[in-house]
Amino acid sequence: MDPIQLVKDKLSQGDKITYSDAQSLVDADNMDLFRLANDVRERFVGHEVVLCSITNAKSGHCPEDCKFCGQSSHFKTSAPSYNIQDLEELKTAVDEASRNGATEFSFVASGKRTSSPGELNTLGQAIQYTKKQSGMEACTSLGLMSEEELRYLKGFGMDHFHHNLETARSHFPNIVTSHSYDEEVQTVKNAKNVGLHTCCGGIFGMGESWEQRLELAFELRDLDVDSVPINYLNPIPGTPFATQELLDPFEALKIVAIYRLIMPGKNIMVMGGREKVLRDLQSWIFFAGANGMLIGNYLITSGRSVEDDLKMIDDLGLTRKAHCVSNVA
Repeated sequence: MDPIQLVKDKLSQGDKITYSDAQSLVDADNMDLFRLANDVRERFVGHEVVLCSITNAKSGHCPEDCKFCGQSSHFKTSAPSYNIQDLEELKTAVDEASRNGATEFSFVASGKRTSSPGELNTLGQAIQYTKKQSGMEACTSLGLMSEEELRYLKGFGMDHFHHNLETARSHFPNIVTSHSYDEEVQTVKNAKNVGLHTCCGGIFGMGESWEQRLELAFELRDLDVDSVPINYLNPIPGTPFATQELLDPFEALKIVAIYRLIMPGKNIMVMGGREKVLRDLQSWIFFAGANGMLIGNYLITSGRSVEDDLKMIDDLGLTRKAHCVSNVA
């Protein structure tokens, strides 16, 4: 049977597709694949677009050796280095994201983990401000975290915890050696155990095979994460991937489509690197099955103008997700 029709039939019947089913989609016609992914997106998550924004709350000096990261102390890059920002600086970032129409806001801190009481308290107050003043859902991305630390931040109103696995388990040793894949997975489980919405995905274009892209997708499905951020490598000068070739735009979109079909009811978010990789095809992320994106700047690189992104969504006839009602405990 045609692989597109097979997957369509399975999802229509409420069944999950298998690794073999997903593998058969890799060589499928792009347009047929995108049409199916678009239909599945509309059926399972509708026309509403989730808009996420982030701030680099703590930058540089990271002891980890992630080969893609410009903030690693192992590499010489132009990334800024500073300790956790003060509360007023974080509030300013929250206010800007809210004005830009973001519905989720994440405080991101460099380093293996964020565990000092002072840092956690500052972040907790920033989370509380986000919930009370903006109506945005609050998220953090703080490295390897314990249940106790995550529960503490949840007490301030944190809704989401972001922690990428980065790549497949089988490819991970080629990307990171300073901590283990099991530590990454356990952090995601810790967030789920304390009742947080989990945002977990990876970076594509780091030399991984299609088999490894599928391996990561099924790991994420087994973990039952809530949102899956798809990032594309944007090579940073000074890192080991500085000369890595960018993904082909249609290959990048095919990743979105196949992830949608493997996880039909999840938020599939296109995040870092889309401007560089997709170029004039950025609006195709929704046709390929995505229902969310990051707006504004990234951690150490600039994004596209917010006005252009919002106009793109409106021109496509999609609906931006509205701000939530504050639920601070």
